[in-house]
Amino acid sequence: RLAAHPDAVELHFLPPYSPELNPDELVNADLKHSLPKQHRARNQAELAAETRRFFRKRQRQPHIVRGYFGGPRVRYILDENPISF
Repeated sequence: RLAAHPDAVELHFLPPYSPELNPDELVNADLKHSLPKQHRARNQAELAAETRRFFRKRQRQPHIVRGYFGGPRVRYILDENPISF
């Protein structure tokens, strides 16, 4: 599908290790800070359940999700004319 819109694709080459430029890292940090401090997952199933709860909660908080892309180091991602597929 991207090949059908070559004029709308913009590549950004990031340094090999640049977590401050990657919104995924902001999501990961948010997830880690949101997990219960006193209760650690005893197995993979518990960790998966906690992770699903986190993302379901974030689905109802779009203002927080937008914040992952609003930092000064990640604004390069925002596009004024996004294409819908």
